[in-house]
Amino acid sequence: MEPLYLHMAILGCTPPGRFTEQHDVFFGIGTNMSALVPELLRFWPEAEGRLHIDAWRRVTHVDGHHITIVPANGITEALEPAALKLFFLNLGGYRPGEFEEYHYKMLVVAADQGKAIQQAKKTAFYKHSGFKGAESHVDDKYGVDVDDVHLVKDILDARYKEMFRVVAGPKEDKLPADTLQIGYFKLDKL
Repeated sequence: MEPLYLHMAILGCTPPGRFTEQHDVFFGIGTNMSALVPELLRFWPEAEGRLHIDAWRRVTHVDGHHITIVPANGITEALEPAALKLFFLNLGGYRPGEFEEYHYKMLVVAADQGKAIQQAKKTAFYKHSGFKGAESHVDDKYGVDVDDVHLVKDILDARYKEMFRVVAGPKEDKLPADTLQIGYFKLDKL
């Protein structure tokens, strides 16, 4: 059997009744991105099959930690050790004179949400994508929007939650960065 990986994708489409392209982030577990196409389509049914991918990555390393997928084997969350967790954050920011909110999506390995937010506030995006009256944000608690800080395991499809656990290993020096696939990808061309 081929190994399973966590995949992250930025999906785009212009749903009926919208005037600009909309985006959302998808997380799935599979051998490769093309194996996840049926899941992508179920994830955003309002797109009526008109989805494309603007960026994706196989998540294997985050902040110097190996990210692996392991079988749940009946382990409930209550039995899981308190350990490092994988968080997804969506930062928002502004530039003077530009009619737009820019976003920076990031994965962070941390012990808790507060520590994940502290790491986000150290990024160049956070420091340089705002100005007085329009500060950059992760939006509401601690100056951050809890809607935009998620444990990855919580936003996975229920089927994945039952079958797998996402594990962040101990920090290691010099792990390679994940390869980012950036561009316009039609689902039938993956």
